[in-house]
Amino acid sequence: MDDEFDELIRKIEENNKKTSELIDVLLSRNKVLQDEVDSLWAMMDEITKSDIENFSNILEDLEKDVLVRSLMITKKKALC
Repeated sequence: MDDEFDELIRKIEENNKKTSELIDVLLSRNKVLQDEVDSLWAMMDEITKSDIENFSNILEDLEKDVLVRSLMITKKKALC
């Protein structure tokens, strides 16, 4: 009976060791993945900032174009 109990305890300790090692590996992998996620979010922020600047320039050009076109239109009829 003691042999069975000792064997059971040994298996439990072995499983605990394997579980602990697995947890360490998973925590390490999680840290690597979190670093990658943080890096990707930083890149997304830069892309968004760049897009905002690009579209702001396009809107400014469009606004100028609309203003120039509106100044070129006359509503008075020419005398012929």
